Amino acid sequence: MENVFLKRRYLVDFQAHRLGHIFTDVLVIGGGAAGLRAAIEAARYGQVLLITKGALKDSNTSQAQGGIAAVLDAHDSLQEHIDDTLVAGADLCDEPVVRYVIEHAAKHIRELVEWGAAFDRGEDHELDLTREGGHGRRRIVHAHGDATGWEVSQTLIRRVQSTEGIKVFENCFAVDLMTDPVEGGPGSLCLGAITWHERYGLQMIWARQTILATGGAGVIWRETTNPPIATADGHAMAFRAGATLADMEMMQFHPTTLYIAGASRSLISEAVRGEGAYLVDKNGCRFMGDYHADRELAPRDIVARAILTQMAKTGGTHVSLDVRHIGSQAFAERFPRIYEQCLEFDIDPGADLIPVRPAAHYMIGGARVELDGHTDVQALFACGESSCTGLHGANRLGSNSLIEAMIFGQRCGQLAGEALAQVNNRLTVQNLSYHSPATVRTELDISDIRQSLRSVMWRNAGLVRTGQALSESIEIINFWSRYVLDKPFNAPAGWEVQNMLQVARLISTAALARTESRGAHYRDDYTQSDPAWRKHQLVRRTPEELVVSEEPVR
Repeated sequence: MENVFLKRRYLVDFQAHRLGHIFTDVLVIGGGAAGLRAAIEAARYGQVLLITKGALKDSNTSQAQGGIAAVLDAHDSLQEHIDDTLVAGADLCDEPVVRYVIEHAAKHIRELVEWGAAFDRGEDHELDLTREGGHGRRRIVHAHGDATGWEVSQTLIRRVQSTEGIKVFENCFAVDLMTDPVEGGPGSLCLGAITWHERYGLQMIWARQTILATGGAGVIWRETTNPPIATADGHAMAFRAGATLADMEMMQFHPTTLYIAGASRSLISEAVRGEGAYLVDKNGCRFMGDYHADRELAPRDIVARAILTQMAKTGGTHVSLDVRHIGSQAFAERFPRIYEQCLEFDIDPGADLIPVRPAAHYMIGGARVELDGHTDVQALFACGESSCTGLHGANRLGSNSLIEAMIFGQRCGQLAGEALAQVNNRLTVQNLSYHSPATVRTELDISDIRQSLRSVMWRNAGLVRTGQALSESIEIINFWSRYVLDKPFNAPAGWEVQNMLQVARLISTAALARTESRGAHYRDDYTQSDPAWRKHQLVRRTPEELVVSEEPVR
């Protein structure tokens, strides 16, 4: 199986001289906050092509409810925000990155305001700041109550559309990053990407610099807050290109998603608890005081596992958020989108409990980048959820992700743009080609594999993990991979499942290797944190082996 898993350099067979070619200075893959901000910045230096898997509005960013964290209150301080981030990150944060992001956060909030972002304001017309779990101060900026991500996304989209030098291709699926040499690896050169457009089919986009901003991996798990597009494509592309990935075991599970049997999960923002909501079990007992002194405002991993434990104790399928004391009108004014979601299921938050349970939410692991956003593949940057900057450590502090996306998006765009003048890598069509080995194995039903993989990952690599369950997941993924990764597909549905299989394998391998519990990674057979494990886990491929190594916390 290792040969299938490691030797599959490209997901499609191709010959360069048989495909169409597009040329750009900077290629940005992904249309969330990180990709949009990167494109805006890179356009100051050259021509930019931004491609999105679906419509430009389809991203994790557009669905983000909670807000953006920054020190904007005179009673707050940079050091307090830094300390809160380090505590939540469970001793796995890279402190120089934490300090850099928090010191630059307020500037990026002000920039969004200048570009027209309509953040909520108080009676004094100053930004209305709220508090979320893990934050010691009210430092969360929000828009329209619980539609912060949508406002940020729309603000950036308007900016992109009004910026000369940026061309946008929607419904353009990035299949693989092109590298020279073909096998890729640390030190190789990224040449752009092979893409599939629903109108034009396969194309080769040649770029002098490439920025990976493809978003998250939540769809790998059965229960997730992520939209259907979040299938870990960027993680898989970076892996096949030979880039180093870090902290792949660290998926953060959000404690509260609306639980309606048979319906897809939708996020109930942490800000709801920040505004005074209680968690109660099936018997009406407010239970978080049994698990943490901060009760509902404890770090996300603690709240999520407490909910899971309480469900097991009481035999419930969910717990509930009690916001009845807030009242329907006040709740609707503060959280209009969540209020509407509840009404769709005949739940009146002012009179009824809101059923919730945890779900996969934010992928901390990704392509390992330096403070400049550069991966260890030349001319390849990464930002947003497809990257691992070291900011979040083992557990993301709520509302730190949107500001990270903005800051590293700007940073990647700037440095990619500056590299255009520094590096004379002219755009020329190279005679690249790839042909996968012939296979005689039966083709499995892709839809079945997708759903089965998600169930296995939820059961064996979810909130609570054991060595035996993780080993079983690897065996199952290996088996499916023999019949899926050995085949070239000709449409996104097949490529998505191949990406999900590869990244699920990396997640399970990293989770099995980390024999401790830390932050979002909890092992029922190793329940304590081990000081010896205060280090990042790195994974990368060669044609011969999966290389697993470690790196000290910076």
